[in-house]
Amino acid sequence: MNRVWFAIGLGSAVTALAQMGMHRMMGAVPAAIENTANPLTPAKVELGRMLYFDPRLSKDRDVSCNSCHDLARYGVDGMPVSTGHRGQTGARNSPTVYHAAGHFTQFWDGRAADVEEQAKGPVLNPVEMAMSSGAEVETRLRAVRGYAEAFARAFPGEPQPVTFDNAARAIAAFERKLVTPSRWDKFMKGDRAALTAEEFEGHQEFMHTGCASCHNGPYVGGRSFQKLGAEKPWPDTADPGRYSVTNAATDRMMFKVPSLRNVEKTAPYFHNGKVATLDEAVRLMGEHQLNTKLTPVQVKSITVWLRSLTGELPKELIKPPKLPAD
Repeated sequence: MNRVWFAIGLGSAVTALAQMGMHRMMGAVPAAIENTANPLTPAKVELGRMLYFDPRLSKDRDVSCNSCHDLARYGVDGMPVSTGHRGQTGARNSPTVYHAAGHFTQFWDGRAADVEEQAKGPVLNPVEMAMSSGAEVETRLRAVRGYAEAFARAFPGEPQPVTFDNAARAIAAFERKLVTPSRWDKFMKGDRAALTAEEFEGHQEFMHTGCASCHNGPYVGGRSFQKLGAEKPWPDTADPGRYSVTNAATDRMMFKVPSLRNVEKTAPYFHNGKVATLDEAVRLMGEHQLNTKLTPVQVKSITVWLRSLTGELPKELIKPPKLPAD
């Protein structure tokens, strides 16, 4: 069907959405995800872009942030788990970095408060980038001639701007610009031709089924922890989720609810990357989280709407930069 609404008309549909409080429950993505404690400046964002792509932040100079969170591939590497330092593999799927700065916490288990804190984790993780300490990172960055000037521009007035903390702030500033507005955002802003009738019906199915009880807000997720297997036990309980951080029994199998933005592009799914297709992910969520056996027709309808959340990549922002020479 084309993007012209017959029968009820999109005007009535938008009115109905407003009556359901949809604009409050979902919302559109912002132009950037601000943090008053780490103001965005062009110099800081550009420095963060360089650091994000620079493999010199890893022990063997062969792994960058972009290795596991490929910005040209919607912020993922398409693998169940990523490969890091000397071929080691992690235990959890690498989630997309797009919109991550807007989440209420970071990592699947919420062990970092924001992207400023999160940016340090992979650099020092012995399985990922394997740098031994923040001091080692600083020594390496200070040995790169071009970084002294770039850090000075990004953090003016500081006597020694090249620090591990500032590197993390710069990477975070860059990530705070990584948003992908989609046709859904155009629809939410009043563009009556942005969705097809099938997509709008899929959104209604998403709401009626109860998916939005967890997947809500402008990022369609990223706002809470939920128990995986809330209604029916999840078949794989090897990873206890947030329990590994808190040791609280109530946190066993609790994971951060992922954003559904760009979800058709970020397979495989879930914390362990063991589900290959979006249809199967939707079916499993219905069964284990909502105690609902979704029909193939319902699954298809929901996934049709989810594909309207695929956004436009910020192509100019994510071009690999020219890195400063040693």
